[in-house]
Amino acid sequence: MDDAQGTPCGAGVLLDDRHVLTCAHVVRDAGSGPEEDAPAVRISSVACRPEWRRDARVAPGTWVHTNGTQRGDVALLELDESPGCDVRTTLWKAPISGGAVRAYGFPRSEPFGMGTDARLAGSGGRQGEWGLLKRVRLGDPWIERGYSGAGVMAVGGAFDGRVIGIVVADFVDGDAQAAWMLPTETVLSYLPRVEKLGFAGGDRAFRLGPARAEPAEDVLGDPLRLALTQELTRLLDGGWAGTAVVGTGGTSAVGDSWLVRLVRTADPAARAGVSDAELTSQPGDTVLGLGSVDAAYDARGRSVDEVCGYLARRFGLPGGDATEVAWQLLRRRPPACLVLGGVDRARDPAALERELLTELAGRARSRGIRLVLGFEGGPPRGLAHDVSLDPEPVRGTALGKVTADRVRRTVGLLAAEEEAADALERDWGLRFFAAPRLPPRAAPRLRVRLAVARTAGPDPELAAVHDRAVAARAAVAGFDRALRRLIGAHEDLTAALELHRVRAARYFGDEDTPLAELHAPAARALHTAPIDLAAARRAVVRYADEVARRIEER
Repeated sequence: MDDAQGTPCGAGVLLDDRHVLTCAHVVRDAGSGPEEDAPAVRISSVACRPEWRRDARVAPGTWVHTNGTQRGDVALLELDESPGCDVRTTLWKAPISGGAVRAYGFPRSEPFGMGTDARLAGSGGRQGEWGLLKRVRLGDPWIERGYSGAGVMAVGGAFDGRVIGIVVADFVDGDAQAAWMLPTETVLSYLPRVEKLGFAGGDRAFRLGPARAEPAEDVLGDPLRLALTQELTRLLDGGWAGTAVVGTGGTSAVGDSWLVRLVRTADPAARAGVSDAELTSQPGDTVLGLGSVDAAYDARGRSVDEVCGYLARRFGLPGGDATEVAWQLLRRRPPACLVLGGVDRARDPAALERELLTELAGRARSRGIRLVLGFEGGPPRGLAHDVSLDPEPVRGTALGKVTADRVRRTVGLLAAEEEAADALERDWGLRFFAAPRLPPRAAPRLRVRLAVARTAGPDPELAAVHDRAVAARAAVAGFDRALRRLIGAHEDLTAALELHRVRAARYFGDEDTPLAELHAPAARALHTAPIDLAAARRAVVRYADEVARRIEER
């Protein structure tokens, strides 16, 4: 896309023989705009053979641009004359939380264009609706002036080769280099005409539907809903992975308005209708990063096939029955963040649990998946989970004499210990065969109840929260001891194997084949997950005994 002097100003996506999608600021840089008397923009094609040049103008009603913000910046151009190259491009609604992408732009030093690789990095900031792109390798070509408007094409994964957004801006500060993109869903929110013309594919991120039977007032004005929102935000915007079960009904009757509102803050399409002021004025820990939730679906009244069909379309999966979809999601890279509401109000909740959710919930943590399951009643007893955000009061058997400050300190200690145990389990727990299972986090739910507990006098729930926190701390301490015993045993075996290897090398050299044939399986047993410490110990002992025997014979 050139200015009147033929200088490249940016790039665009050729949707078909008549339409080009680009950034509004690129059109301005080229000396044009949305005005009726604005001059034409000169378009040069690199997608067709032979290459061509045509004039184009902004299509009526397709200009979105607000200077100085991470907002919009998109325009649809119509070519004055069809070039007849028979190109058609589909913009795909796809998750932007991670993955490799490529953009082809026109930097000033290379007027014929150049491609560059980047990685999707989720939200570009608390405000706005731009996704962040990060540099892959130092020294590679990077996005600069001339790339704005370029299609962002997924590389690898389910959406390989598909355009999932456009470049809107670049950032360069010495060696620190990044850029921003406008996701397809946001583009379509501003330019619905693009979808009406058939240039969109895939399924959108947000399909939770409206909250049911909810009061009209601000959901964050209610202390219980606010606390639930803050706890789930901490989980989804942090490094946590696993399954969270969320109660939306029961006697507390919190509903799902808070859940719907929270997920919408991450929705690329919904962000276009929410101002920066609305986002920044919200209480802390109540706004998710753009694109941090890959998919959100309302299972109420839906069959297993309908739920799986949505997941297949949203994540670009080959599809299949529920077992196959679960298998595909568990192996997806990057791991998905999925919110499924109204699980117990699905057409057949038992089938949904049996065929899809049991496998997903049980293995979510080990696969790095963040899975949030909403229940109007309560989750099935046998459904594995790592966090419960049950809004119901914590029940105790007796009125204990504890102060609110003491309970807060105990819950605070529990939260810190659960974080430390979580980190230890991520580093070591998945390496061992038959490792101890990390207890479900209790602190999030206890913090929720502390936020609404009566603190002016004796309160049975305060005592119950304290007792639950003490019991949870004991469970975490037991897990920590059990896992550290395995870590210690592994370190001892590793040290013993190395000690005997050094002894063997001193006496027989590094090339002793019989000893090497005993050392190799011992080393594999200690370094190949899942590590069976009993089998590794036997292998190490066999090697050590043979080294000792050979030394004695010598």
